[in-house]
Amino acid sequence: MKYFKLNNGEKMPVLNFGVFDIEPEDTKSVVLKALEVGYRSIDNAQVYYNEKEVGQAIKESDVDRDDIFLISKNWVSNAGYEKTIKAVDKTLKDLQTDYLDLFLIHQPYGDYYGSYRAMEELQKEGKILSIGLSNFYPDRLTDLVMNNEVVPQVNQVETSPYFQQWEAHEIMEKYGITHQAWGPFSEGMDNLFKNPILVEIAEKYSKSTGQVILRWLYDRDIAIACRSVKESRMRENFDIFDFELTKEDIEKIKELDQGKSPFLDHNDPETVEEFNEEII
Repeated sequence: MKYFKLNNGEKMPVLNFGVFDIEPEDTKSVVLKALEVGYRSIDNAQVYYNEKEVGQAIKESDVDRDDIFLISKNWVSNAGYEKTIKAVDKTLKDLQTDYLDLFLIHQPYGDYYGSYRAMEELQKEGKILSIGLSNFYPDRLTDLVMNNEVVPQVNQVETSPYFQQWEAHEIMEKYGITHQAWGPFSEGMDNLFKNPILVEIAEKYSKSTGQVILRWLYDRDIAIACRSVKESRMRENFDIFDFELTKEDIEKIKELDQGKSPFLDHNDPETVEEFNEEII
């Protein structure tokens, strides 16, 4: 496994196995298989509703807890200083661990400044080794950096060939924040896996289009969160370190950038309302 060094000296795997949208009853077996394949990071969240099952998988795994980079995220309904303290304690209990390798604010809504203050304290206490954000776009990211003691270690944002996030990446580089991508495959929307540009590049390297997408992210110094419940796809996604894209390849992929998410708009009031109404 390859690693990125975070701005606090901790190391995060390039490939992080996501458990979003995996049913709780399937989570333990899927996580155990991912660890068997070689993944050493689990990307979780309170709102995925399967933290307990992830914790059970790690407990039953042959892989030592200290060799697993464990990520979770604080949901909007747990925003604020006191709520975040309690939420982290519950997450630690559910995951059956006494520390998190990385804890993120999941959405830029609610009292996330209060949450971040709590996370800074929990980091000093050793309950969280690295702290960061998710879905923070350049304006809110910059404001948070300029008004807090600790610069986030990670910002996880949707990044795919359809939504390439070049400006966001530039801002993260400016502040030494590691860019982590979620949704790299856009769930296959608009025939992404059959896109002629990606197919041409994949054929050149005898790889799949999915492997080209993940390698494209790695070659841009972007960490990756992706998931699959199929062992064959897990192994395919893991096998991206034996080739490298050229600058010409990356320029060709730039043509696919639509400059917006195919899923949702974080600035849309309906999105804000929906996420604030999800109580956990």
